[in-house]
Amino acid sequence: MSEVGIVKRFIYADNAATTQLDMDAFEAMKPYLLGEYGNASQPYSFARTAKKALKNSRETIAQCIGAEPEEIFFTSGGTESNNWAIKGTAFSSSTKHAFITSVIEHHAILRPCTDIESMGYPVSYLPVDCTGTVNVGTLSEYINSDTRLVSIMTANNEIGSIQDISALAATAHSYGAIFHTDAVQAVGHIEINVNLLGVDMLSASAHKFNGPKGIGFLYVRKGTPLMPYASGGGQEHHMRAGTENVASIVGMATALKKNVAAMKDTASHLALLENRLLVGLSNANIRFSRNGSEVHIPGNLSLSFPGYSGEAILHRLDLMGICVSTGSACNSQETQISHVLQAIELKPELAKGTIRLSFGRNNSENDVDIIVESLQRILG
Repeated sequence: MSEVGIVKRFIYADNAATTQLDMDAFEAMKPYLLGEYGNASQPYSFARTAKKALKNSRETIAQCIGAEPEEIFFTSGGTESNNWAIKGTAFSSSTKHAFITSVIEHHAILRPCTDIESMGYPVSYLPVDCTGTVNVGTLSEYINSDTRLVSIMTANNEIGSIQDISALAATAHSYGAIFHTDAVQAVGHIEINVNLLGVDMLSASAHKFNGPKGIGFLYVRKGTPLMPYASGGGQEHHMRAGTENVASIVGMATALKKNVAAMKDTASHLALLENRLLVGLSNANIRFSRNGSEVHIPGNLSLSFPGYSGEAILHRLDLMGICVSTGSACNSQETQISHVLQAIELKPELAKGTIRLSFGRNNSENDVDIIVESLQRILG
């Protein structure tokens, strides 16, 4: 066979970084990229289809997380949603000034917190235990009557640990504080009901659940004080000016509805793949340890291989057509030990040899077997 006819093997195991666009979502988007391109803010009949699509998408997303449609605000993604939650709360009128977050948050939370610190708002950073869990008792030690906002992520992007958000939110509310959660890694993957969780704000990003890139949403409970993100037109209830990205919003709603409907089956499939990988590595006599909590996002595995470089493993796997990560995809150019692995006090020799595999619904048992075989070749 000629080189042209050779199909290179490709295994994508970095779904925590981004996911493949769902075909139903893509098909749902196409009319609004081509024929139905009307501006949803306009009053004439040609814009009505786009306006109706926005309304239906907002209702679909709200239903998926147990919210009301008017509590869903479309954004450009998780980073914007997080910035809006932090800075929009800081700049709204209040006699309270203090903020609390955790040391393992995504930089889309940590850096806005640094920004408001430079403006005089005190920010406390909660430590975590060795599994990457924020203990409710720790929050109780830090919170006080001056606390304005507590922001704790639902699930960590590097090690997958899921927090007890309902208990943390209840503690925040007992002091009259607002509670926000960065749920970018969780929405579409585990059951999310904003009322059961008790959160006041929640961030999500479509490309993490097989939707398009560049679109997301911020859930804001009715009555939660928040400054508008951008001024201009009256879009998003006068809270975020700018012409709506109708096609991407439709794609996001379609993908989320589909993922939520298949959530239990997908979780079972991912649990099978996880177990197959761990058993395969053990049977191959490969020394490794797993990081994070037993309560974690399905398919997310942070594995440390003592005596090896995670960066080197990543590049060797890449040459074999396998995509994995050494941690946060948003910080992949930095080679030092990540702030998350430092926070769980992972020994340096383990932290340096850490990679993250994150399986998705399109991965197969054969993918796992090939990954095990490839790691055996690299580490054997």
